[in-house]
Amino acid sequence: MEPIKVQSEGGLNVTLTIRLLMHGKEVGSIIGKKGETVKKMREDSGARINISEGNCPERIVTITGPTDAIFKAFAMIAYKFEEDIINSMSNSPATSKPPVTLRLVVPASQCGSLIGKGGSKIKEMRESTGAQVQVAGDMLPNSTERAVTISGAPEAIIQCVKQICVVMLESPPKGATIPYRPKPASTPVIFSGGQVRADPLGASTANLSLLLQHQPLPAYTIQGQYAIPHPDQLSKLHQLAMQQTPFTPLGQTTPAFPAAGLDASNQASTHELTIPNDAA
Repeated sequence: MEPIKVQSEGGLNVTLTIRLLMHGKEVGSIIGKKGETVKKMREDSGARINISEGNCPERIVTITGPTDAIFKAFAMIAYKFEEDIINSMSNSPATSKPPVTLRLVVPASQCGSLIGKGGSKIKEMRESTGAQVQVAGDMLPNSTERAVTISGAPEAIIQCVKQICVVMLESPPKGATIPYRPKPASTPVIFSGGQVRADPLGASTANLSLLLQHQPLPAYTIQGQYAIPHPDQLSKLHQLAMQQTPFTPLGQTTPAFPAAGLDASNQASTHELTIPNDAA
């Protein structure tokens, strides 16, 4: 978020990039059916409006352009959200209309200027615009940015955004900014065989049956008259067994695994399974 100053006579005329953090439902409202709503916003405001890709609970909406175009885009977004609130109230017993809420993503190095000494600047913005402004105390995950929440009537939000833009121009970000990038709610785990499951905790021993069920390798190979476990399968089962605590089978009092210091070859027993030639 690096503004390029282009000062002109008669007032503020600069190119800005403002980032908004929205939930999936809010993004859907902005995009509209077949993208018609966001297309109209782009055309009517003159601002570039980009929405981050990805199947995430949160998305980043980036608005870039001259200040007047950005203010128009913000106004259209705020009034669209108010329209959504009014429509949702038609099927709700609630009588008081909740405020419109927007969340800006701002470099943490600029948040001090937004708050002001002893909170004087943010207090001034609240009193002069009528909007509620809150600056998050913690940075967004894996970034150097914070969320700035603005709530109120659309007119109050637009005036508040104008004041925030002026402060951000007067106090550019210091140092490098690591932008916030929303992550998917869970990490997909892909098992052999192509099956995908959303498992935020990752694969565990509880998934052992699934892993074995979808192994593409044969469990046994036929050599002569005997069925011998496939070496690759034995290796995988051995690795899984080593990751778990040894247990004692029912009816035994000694561990099923050889104790340390004993010759494992002497402890192992061999079982052969004979298969008739015609069955093989």
